Amino acid sequence: MVVKMLPCSVQLEPTCKDCAAYKKLLCRCDPADTLHFLILALPYFVTTIAGVIVAGFGWFLLGWLTYAIFFFFRWEARVLCSHCPYWAEPSRVLHCHANYGVTKIWKYHPEPMNRSEKAQFALGALAFIIYPIALLLLGKQFLLASIAIVSSVSWGYLLYRNICSHCINFSCPMNGVPKSLVSLYLQRNPTVREAWEKAGFPVE
Repeated sequence: MVVKMLPCSVQLEPTCKDCAAYKKLLCRCDPADTLHFLILALPYFVTTIAGVIVAGFGWFLLGWLTYAIFFFFRWEARVLCSHCPYWAEPSRVLHCHANYGVTKIWKYHPEPMNRSEKAQFALGALAFIIYPIALLLLGKQFLLASIAIVSSVSWGYLLYRNICSHCINFSCPMNGVPKSLVSLYLQRNPTVREAWEKAGFPVE
């Protein structure tokens, strides 16, 4: 019989040092990882916000902010974050390296994301990225729009290379963790493993 328990990432006293995945995964919340995540996004945000203001569409940033709150705190929280082991922590607020501070209004879903959820996440994130760039183009700020596009591509690449390749939300479309490490983590967390196997994902 499988004992239901919290994922090791949110246990108060996990046995990390005897784990082969120790320090190879972002499996314990560290504020330094959140800072790293924000620094990667900084060039894109500085360029787009300043550019939109220069283009004369500053008030439209309120629409972007409104969408960001809805997307990150409600939509993405359901289709992406609720599948992450960090979501299982007995707290009303999410503690992780990316969406730190999101309030938990959805229940924890240990099973992997399905195709619909992956598509929703991709479309929602793309809309968030494109919104200010479209305003820059409308305002004929072509240089700043080009810098914003390059910054967004750079952000995505560095995110994938430095964070997504170690993130424990394994079914995210951006996740790049090797299957061997995914299996190690799932083997140590029977509740998550059981949910993945029921969804048709065999764990080696």
